[in-house]
Amino acid sequence: MKFYLAPLEGITGYIYRNAYHTYFGCIDKYFIPFISPNQFGHFSSKEKNNILPRHNIGMYAVPQILTNSAEDFIRTATRLKYYGYEEVNLNLGCPSKTVVAKGRGSGFLAFPDRLDSFMEEIFEKVDMQISVKTRIGKESAEEFPRLMEIYNKYPLKELIIHPRLQRDMYKNTPDWSVFAEAAEQCRCKVCYNGDIFTVPDYERFTKAFPGVGRVMLGRGILCNPGLVPMIRKGEVLSKNQIQDFHGQIYEEYKTILYGDKTILFKMKELWFYMAPLFTNYEKYAKKIKKSERLPVYEETVKALFAEQELVCA
Repeated sequence: MKFYLAPLEGITGYIYRNAYHTYFGCIDKYFIPFISPNQFGHFSSKEKNNILPRHNIGMYAVPQILTNSAEDFIRTATRLKYYGYEEVNLNLGCPSKTVVAKGRGSGFLAFPDRLDSFMEEIFEKVDMQISVKTRIGKESAEEFPRLMEIYNKYPLKELIIHPRLQRDMYKNTPDWSVFAEAAEQCRCKVCYNGDIFTVPDYERFTKAFPGVGRVMLGRGILCNPGLVPMIRKGEVLSKNQIQDFHGQIYEEYKTILYGDKTILFKMKELWFYMAPLFTNYEKYAKKIKKSERLPVYEETVKALFAEQELVCA
């Protein structure tokens, strides 16, 4: 099985990826959170930092592009090739309402004819491998056969399927029946994405789909950074690993960000997912959420590590 790290905007940037790669690894592809091309054709400072080769040393990183403009996609892919990338990923999965309102991400799925023309143009003009991350439709799973027909027309590197609708956001249950049909019909390699949080979740998936050899994990890794080593090697997550992992992320954010509130915003995002790894975590998580100064945050995190144990240990 190949394991991929999902691109989660604002969270799995290069600081998170490097810390994860250092302390856990076991990931075959790291997908870089989406680049949204602008009218000037330039990368933002955040986007540039995410794609710089020196920020992705030792890992196979794949930039993701969010757009419904073939011209913007082609221009962005060409610039990414200059940085040494051989593969780019098209984001057709983001369910954010602000993204969907512009007909991008999973909002693009509602316009299959336009999507078809878009893909025809980018595959004609981009000299790189192109993969796609998709949902199964915007409003109904009945949209997916037409989408699958489009995907099968082009030489995709692989198709990453999150079998939810745009309107589901991250609620309801991934539709395995639609995924099963897609896995059978797709002419390229298929990767599954959606609700694998534990080793039993992974085992249920592999039992149901023994022929699918790729899995993308997002929230599952945020909630338990040790999940892939647990699956692959049976390794038990340790508090020292989490402590060192957290420490590297925290110190890096203190280096590049200015002001307690800005740094704490990033760390609170991390703990939103990671706090339930610990026993009796609730009071610590609440205090972290309310922290407005770094010394208070540091004291709370230190107490959590000292006073509680990991539930998955």
